[in-house]
Amino acid sequence: QVQLVESGGGWVQAGGSLRLSCAASGRTFRSYARGWFRQTPGKEREFVAAISWSGGSTDYADSVKGRFTISRDNAKNTVYLQMNSLKPGDTAVYYCAATPSGWAQHAKRDAYNYWGQGTQVTVSS
Repeated sequence: QVQLVESGGGWVQAGGSLRLSCAASGRTFRSYARGWFRQTPGKEREFVAAISWSGGSTDYADSVKGRFTISRDNAKNTVYLQMNSLKPGDTAVYYCAATPSGWAQHAKRDAYNYWGQGTQVTVSS
């Protein structure tokens, strides 16, 4: 059974940091681009960050550029999201995902066919 399992979410005050992890099991995602998305109630799931299969390319939503860093460890089949200088507007459920599509599709939600269950991040002012 293929699973993506997020961890590391929680509550933090504005300005603080959290590190999310997404561990994969059931198959290797070495050749897949990996992404992070987030969703708040009543809104669509939005792109946050993505990293290519090799780690050589990364991309971020404008709202998190300079504050969030995505990385991956293919030996551990795991992707990370380091979140610094958190703001109340970052409060959401964060989902990790994997896509076999090319890098050109990395920001498109529909390109991802494997998803984790989500982890809640709450940032208080």
